[in-house]
Amino acid sequence: MSLKKTLLTATLLSAISAPAFAEDVKIGVPTWTGAQAIANILGAVVEMRIGGTVEYVPGNNATIFQAMDQGKGDIDVHPDVWLPNQESFTKEYVDGKGTVTLAPNSYAGNQGFCVSKDFAAANNITDIADLGRPDVAALMDSDGNGKGEMWIGAPGWASANVNEVKVRDYGLLDFIEPIRAEESVKTARIKDSIAKGEGYAFYCYEPHAVWYMFDVVMLSEPTFDPMKYTMIQPSDDADWYEKSSVSTKDDLKKVQIAYSNSLADRSPAIAEFFERFSLTADDVSSFAYEISGKGRDPAEVAREWVEANTDRVDGWLGL
Repeated sequence: MSLKKTLLTATLLSAISAPAFAEDVKIGVPTWTGAQAIANILGAVVEMRIGGTVEYVPGNNATIFQAMDQGKGDIDVHPDVWLPNQESFTKEYVDGKGTVTLAPNSYAGNQGFCVSKDFAAANNITDIADLGRPDVAALMDSDGNGKGEMWIGAPGWASANVNEVKVRDYGLLDFIEPIRAEESVKTARIKDSIAKGEGYAFYCYEPHAVWYMFDVVMLSEPTFDPMKYTMIQPSDDADWYEKSSVSTKDDLKKVQIAYSNSLADRSPAIAEFFERFSLTADDVSSFAYEISGKGRDPAEVAREWVEANTDRVDGWLGL
């Protein structure tokens, strides 16, 4: 073969084997631990398995959705969209403008109230109504005021407002004192109550690191009924507490990733991966524990997980 033909053949082979697109993605990173964990899992797969480049961009929900809508690649993906919590954004950009896609796979976000497994077993506590038993409330009274304490959330949390209404409408106010404090206070109190064999109840949700930090159990509540769930937030009405009525469990949340429609043209392999991506609430709780419970670097946790779960990652990549 002549030198000219050899060079031509090499050039053609190179052109065929070279990727047609530069696979790169900018991943939005909200503040909560679960979102940070998932963002890093997405990034680790892109870098380690697709061979693409990743940039992490901190932002709130509004900023991330607006950037995805613009489709310029400033932010390409939101890693942890909670519905219906973030429904105002999906209605505008997914359903309305059609510039953002919700990936089909989701995990369930579950909210409720928890106690330690030992406390529950020792006192036959299985349902939220059990906290209204005088014998149980007395075991949860650490300050001697005649009422058991229950952490309902941190100051400023919308969920804490819901829980305050629930304590009233579940008929627990005569027995239970709803407490608002930073989450670190709750975590310390759980640890202390378990060590001392005391009773303690607290607002809990999954995914969350707490499931790996302590042996806790979520209490049952009346099945979600939209007719018994009327919640008005303080930002909407100063008389929110009086006008709200919630005597049912929160509906399960649907949590999934969303990405800019423009990503499919710019980085098709990454967009295809996002379409197949799926996690469980337990996966995210585990990640959250490694990051917030153990103080580990999210990127290190993600890379370690990707290396240890080859088969699942292969499925995400269609292999």
